[in-house]
Amino acid sequence: MKNIKYIIGVFISSLLLFTSCQEDNVIAGDLLTPSNIEISLTYMDEGEVSEAPGLGSGKVILSASADNAISYHFIIQDQKILQKSGNVSHVFTTLGTNTYAVTVIAYGTGGISSSKTIEVEVMATYAPPADLIEMLTANGSRTFRIDFDKPNYFGLGPVGTTRLGEWWPNGGTPDKSNTGMYDDRYTFNVDGTFTHDTGDDGVVFGRQNLINEIGGPGDGTPDGADILTYSYPDYTENWTLTAPNGQETLTLSGLGFIGYYIGGNHSYRILERSANSFSLISTDGNNEFDWNFILIDD
Repeated sequence: MKNIKYIIGVFISSLLLFTSCQEDNVIAGDLLTPSNIEISLTYMDEGEVSEAPGLGSGKVILSASADNAISYHFIIQDQKILQKSGNVSHVFTTLGTNTYAVTVIAYGTGGISSSKTIEVEVMATYAPPADLIEMLTANGSRTFRIDFDKPNYFGLGPVGTTRLGEWWPNGGTPDKSNTGMYDDRYTFNVDGTFTHDTGDDGVVFGRQNLINEIGGPGDGTPDGADILTYSYPDYTENWTLTAPNGQETLTLSGLGFIGYYIGGNHSYRILERSANSFSLISTDGNNEFDWNFILIDD
């Protein structure tokens, strides 16, 4: 009798589990492949819209849409940029008028994706001033580190801010010695290459979720919205300088970054600079905050 009760109990439990799994599948909904991808392009020069290939700023705004899409990846000059909104800005820096391939990957439910590639013709005419090149490279090679003794050496504010640490640390000097940031070194070479030495510990620091873009092992310690001590090797990318709307801007190729990984377009506006230090600010890939960093010659 006890065996019969046990068998009946197991059958009922299995039936409930099967029913629960069915309900979960219903909630997940249909897996839909994005279709009808459309990509539009706007050329921006001095804050105004211009005709193709632009007037020389190299700046474009790309907008993507698709049926059944919930997020988008833009692949531009080997950079993969995630944007849920389907809108991204990018500055092309190769001098002259050049044609580039831009790919949009539209993601639907369950990670199903489809893609479309277009060609974009853009003109860039900016030649950076000699003193900026000298500050960055010493006309050869120069290495910088985060100036962690300075107030606001690392901070955040609203998108578009021109102030260091406008929202945080607001004049303070935060302690980020446990993040892997302090021993990183950033070397700029006059040939346009950039090397990020991640230190003896081989770790970096970044924004949760966004830092997954760099393709490390996925380790590190969660700390609020941050990931601390994320394992990542030294790497080399390229750097370029532009001045959209008159704003000196440093752009790193690929997934190059400084200080704290925030994704986005990997372009840093230069707020202030002296002979041996400079401050940078960049918008994160969530288009949520502007993050700033102060670098000093090492």
